[in-house]
Amino acid sequence: MYADRERLAALTAAEARVFAAARPRSRAEWERASQHLPGGVPMLWMRKWPGPWPVYVASGSGSRFRCLDGIDHVDLCLGDTGAMSGHAPAAAVAALTAQLQRGSTFMLPTAAAARAGELLAERFGLPEWQFTLSATDANRTLVRYARQVTGRRKVLIHDFSYHGTVDETFATLDGEGRVVARRGSIGAPIPVAETTAVVQFNDVNALERELATGEIAAILIEPAMTNIGIVLPEPGYLEAVRALATAHGAILIHDETHTLSAGPGGYTAEHGLSPDAIVLGKTIAGGVPAGAFGMSAELGDRVRRSIHLEDIDVGGVGGTLAGNALSLAGIVATLGEVLVPEAWGPMVERAVQWSEGVASVIAESGAPWQVTRLGTRAEYSFRETAPRDGAEAAAADDFELQQYLHLHALNRGILMTPFHNMALMSPATTAEDIERHTSHFREAVASLYP
Repeated sequence: MYADRERLAALTAAEARVFAAARPRSRAEWERASQHLPGGVPMLWMRKWPGPWPVYVASGSGSRFRCLDGIDHVDLCLGDTGAMSGHAPAAAVAALTAQLQRGSTFMLPTAAAARAGELLAERFGLPEWQFTLSATDANRTLVRYARQVTGRRKVLIHDFSYHGTVDETFATLDGEGRVVARRGSIGAPIPVAETTAVVQFNDVNALERELATGEIAAILIEPAMTNIGIVLPEPGYLEAVRALATAHGAILIHDETHTLSAGPGGYTAEHGLSPDAIVLGKTIAGGVPAGAFGMSAELGDRVRRSIHLEDIDVGGVGGTLAGNALSLAGIVATLGEVLVPEAWGPMVERAVQWSEGVASVIAESGAPWQVTRLGTRAEYSFRETAPRDGAEAAAADDFELQQYLHLHALNRGILMTPFHNMALMSPATTAEDIERHTSHFREAVASLYP
C-alpha cells in the first residue's frame, strides 16, 4: 500500500477539482439521470469510475471517444474488452446496419449462423459452437452441461477469478483455506462451499487434491488470470490442469473472454492447449451483445445424448434472443473483417510500447511496482514482482491509489479499465495514443514519488 496517505488524499482532491471544472455537461446529465437511475447510471457499478460524477459519452470512433463536454479521450479501456475491435469499426457497422434493415431477431437461424460457426472453429480449434448474449450466459450454460453429463455438482475455480455473474464463481478462500463467499457478493442463493471448490492459480497440488474428491463436474478457468490483474501461468501448469481434468473426469472450460488478447485464437490456440470447451464474449460482435461457447466433438455428443428434445427449451439454458440475427451478423463481420489474425501484430506492438513506457517510468521513480503483458493487453500492479496467483495480486491492491491514477489519466484525456491498472489495444490504437499515456503516467508517478 502507498505509504503517504495524506499526500494521496490531497492529490486526489486536487484532481477532483480539475475534473469538476472541466465537465459541467456531464454533471448536468448526471443530475438529470439521478432522478430515475440510481447513482445516475444504468448499472450501479458505473459509479466506481473515479471523479465526483461519471463521464458521459457523446460518440466514439476507433481508439477514441468524445464526452459531452467535448473532451477527446484515448480509450485504453475499450469497454473492458467489449470494444477491442475499436469503436464503430466500419465493417461491423455496415453489417449490423444491413441486418437491422432486414430484421434483428426471429428465433430462427440466418445464413450468418453457419459462417460464424466456421470462423470460430477455424480460430479456436473446437468443432461445435453455440451462441448466447454474453460470456456470463455461456459460462452458466457450460456449468449446467458439465453437471448434466458428469452427474456431479461442484465447479472448481481459481481464487480471485471472475467469470461474470455466475453464482458458483463468487467464492474465495479465507485465511484457513475454507471456501467462503467473495466479499461484496450480492444475494448469494446458497453457501458457495456447497457448489464450488477454490484453488490458487499455479498450485498443481491443490488442484489435484480437489479433483481427487470425485465431486468436480467442471474446471472453469481463465488460462491466464486477468480480472485481479494479469497473472500468467507458470511453465507446465496448464498442461497439468488438462492432464488432471482427464484423469479425474472433469470438464475443462477455458474462459477466453479477456485472454483473447493473447492471439487470434486466444491463449488456447496461441499455446496449443486442448480444453473441452471455450467461452467467448463481448469482443466478438463489434459492440453488440454476443457470447459463444465451443465444445469438443466428445463433449457435444455427451450433451446431445443427455437432453430430450421435448424439454430443451425449458431446461435452464438459452434465451429467446440468444443467437439472434443481429449478433450473428456482428460476429461474422468482426471476426471476418476487423479482428482478423493479421490485426494482432500491430496491436501487440502497441502493447509492448505501453509496457516499456510504464516500465521506464517505474524504473526512473523507484516505485515498487511492476508491469505484465498478455498479448495486446498489459497492466501495472503495486508490487515489485509479478504475482503468482490471485491472492498475491489481491494483496497488492490499493483502491485509493488506483482511483487517483485513473482520475489523473481522465483529466488528461485517457481512459483506463476502471477496476484495474490495465490497458487494451485495438486495431486503431496509435503510437501517439501510447505516448499520451506514458506522459500522464510519468507526471502522476512523479507526484507520488517526488
